[in-house]
Amino acid sequence: MTLDAGAAERIANPLSLPDYRRYWLSRVATTIATQIQVVAVGWQMYEITGSALALGLVGLFQFAPALLLIMVVGPIVDRYDRRRILMLCRLVQGGAALSLAVASLTGRLDQSLLYGLVFLLGIVGAFEMPAGQAMLPSLVPSHLLSRAVALGSSAHQAATIGGPALGGFLYVAGPHTVYLSSGTLFLVSLLLLSRIQTRPRAAARPKISVEYLLAGMVFIRRHPVLLGAVSLDLFAVLLGGATALLPIYAKDILHTGPWGLGLLRSAPAVGALAVALWLARHPLQRRVGPLLLGAVAAFGAGTIVFGLSHWLPVSLGALVVMGAADMVSVVIRVSLMQLETPDEMRGRVGAVNSLFVGASNQIGEFESGLLAAWLGAVPAVVLGGVGTLAVVALWWRVFPLLARRDRLEPD
Repeated sequence: MTLDAGAAERIANPLSLPDYRRYWLSRVATTIATQIQVVAVGWQMYEITGSALALGLVGLFQFAPALLLIMVVGPIVDRYDRRRILMLCRLVQGGAALSLAVASLTGRLDQSLLYGLVFLLGIVGAFEMPAGQAMLPSLVPSHLLSRAVALGSSAHQAATIGGPALGGFLYVAGPHTVYLSSGTLFLVSLLLLSRIQTRPRAAARPKISVEYLLAGMVFIRRHPVLLGAVSLDLFAVLLGGATALLPIYAKDILHTGPWGLGLLRSAPAVGALAVALWLARHPLQRRVGPLLLGAVAAFGAGTIVFGLSHWLPVSLGALVVMGAADMVSVVIRVSLMQLETPDEMRGRVGAVNSLFVGASNQIGEFESGLLAAWLGAVPAVVLGGVGTLAVVALWWRVFPLLARRDRLEPD
């Protein structure tokens, strides 16, 4: 649906736009499908192997494609219809889920098949985030972009809270039930995407060259605001990866059972969901640069409090604060990236951002585990929080344009 400029300015809620509403519902269905599938894959992998290392390798197999395809994803997203790319992603995801269901029912599911399908889903994921983020600005007017990002993030966080519990409940009826449900939701998402009418894009397809492939990295490096925002998130997550050590905290420090670990894992998503819902109704208007740096500082402070806490309520409160602060950072960073980047480059820039996000999460967990093995869990988490605060102080000086940024829209 195409709106004239006046009508676009009068719209206050992105969900009132049919195409964005279909995109949002598609994302809800996809996130729930992914979350319930993760539960079944993790449980079955551990049942088959009995190995914690095997569980860790699942994450590695999911991240590896993003690294291997970094030079390919962006150009494809920029040169082809992003809606069709997302539809193909949903088709592959649905097919993979149904394949897991059949393999579970026939007793043919083994470790190698799980790794192969996880790697395939990692390939899909490498295209999914850049294509989805690049398509979003074509669905809403620019003044609603931050609100649309917040609404999408709130859906993601709600699914992160409820999806694993739903997956565990469905698993009682057998793993094939989980995979069939996941596959159905992926196909529902595909149907919703097929009904979106995106604005036509320029047909020109530049010649592929080294410069074209590297343009996303070069663009971010030449724009201090984007470079500062993306690198700030990268280092904050690398240093503040306390969530990787939650099992140790639940068992050895807070002395709770699996129920306590479940609460700890849900707490950041609770904080993130609350902030996302608030930002969806009260979009950010001014001083977004200082707010971004302040949010990352709050994330670091929350990490320190969590690291030092030996009382479950305080630990939960710290994790809620960390999730809330991270959501502020995500909304500002994603909005800045979409508004600063020309449409013809959003795929390549988004692919770089997607790689940074994946690397910071995976390597951050590895860094936290390694440091905990050397120094202990508490020193590792506290040092990570202190390091995050140090990064904020340094970035405030190194990226003055980011620190002084007032509005999300370019001046």
